[in-house]
Amino acid sequence: MRLIHVLISLILMICLLMQEMPVSAETSVSAKACILIEAATGQVLFQKNAEEKLPMASTTKIMTTLLTIESGDLDSEFMVDRDAIHVEGSSMGLQENDIVTKRALCYGMLLPSGNDAANASAVAVAGSIPEFAKLMNARAKEIGMTRTCFVTPSGLEGTGHGASAHDMARLAREALQNETFREICCQAQAVVKFGNPPYERMLYNSNKLLRMYDGIIGIKTGFTDEAGRCLVSACERNGVTLICITLNDPDDWNDHMHLYDYGFSQVNAVTLEAPEVNQKLIGGTVPEICLKPEYPVTIGLNAQGREHISYKILLSPFAYAPVAAGETLGTLEYYFDNALICAVPLKADSTVEIAEIPEKNQIMNFLERLRNILKAA
Repeated sequence: MRLIHVLISLILMICLLMQEMPVSAETSVSAKACILIEAATGQVLFQKNAEEKLPMASTTKIMTTLLTIESGDLDSEFMVDRDAIHVEGSSMGLQENDIVTKRALCYGMLLPSGNDAANASAVAVAGSIPEFAKLMNARAKEIGMTRTCFVTPSGLEGTGHGASAHDMARLAREALQNETFREICCQAQAVVKFGNPPYERMLYNSNKLLRMYDGIIGIKTGFTDEAGRCLVSACERNGVTLICITLNDPDDWNDHMHLYDYGFSQVNAVTLEAPEVNQKLIGGTVPEICLKPEYPVTIGLNAQGREHISYKILLSPFAYAPVAAGETLGTLEYYFDNALICAVPLKADSTVEIAEIPEKNQIMNFLERLRNILKAA
């Protein structure tokens, strides 16, 4: 009987310990490759084969959309290239001689995942698909995507076309910093105008996570026979944003939700320290002025991550009066492992007027007293 009691006690203890342990993401992720990162810092919270280069299907359109937005002039109308829109797979519904804008094409790429929109964007931005691929790879190099090769703007397979999960996380992190991209990718549906003549029609987002899990920001689905199901998403909770990538994942919706449950259990929302900053002034009624960050910065950190945060204060040696309250006089940069997280403007917290210039006789009296002091010395 005593042995039975001991065994029962051990079983109960094991059950209690298992309840207290964080859920392991690895045991249930069906993706061939995946990664979960904190968006502000890039800190990796979970990964599986994250550096392996794999085909990534229509998640390619994250780069295509970003470059289209960065090319500017989003609302000027133009006629789509007739050859570019003749492409297999998913479509936003473009036809020959349709009049569109780059903004409409961005919606067409990120919501219904239009291959026609991706090709039309490539030609509009670079003149041809091969030239656009060069822009894609150059931008990838800037972002630090070292295990990536872009061949097509749509994600339809081309020789060598692929990326690692970690590289796609880097791309998603970069894209989310663009306000226009972020605004588009998080919409479950949108009214977009195009055609000949242009007219309004509704486009629907293929990303079911937007309706399945609170806080989802998008970003992009993808599927081809070679790549399997691919998904890039982001989720925000309590000021913390996580980014999740799964490549070749037959159960991507559930895996992303599971990974977010795991990730948010591992990090806490931390508002970064704002140091005391004073700027020296010349010609003002006071010799220096206090500067405050324009806004607080909140990121997600685990216990180990706190040790990797640092900051730099960028100021001129001095500023000239007058200074208005709210005027930007410097920058506060936050770093994670020497990689820039963000740069926050430092603003004057008060107004400082120009000091009155002393009259000539006051200056002469001062100089006379100074000469007398020097003679006495």
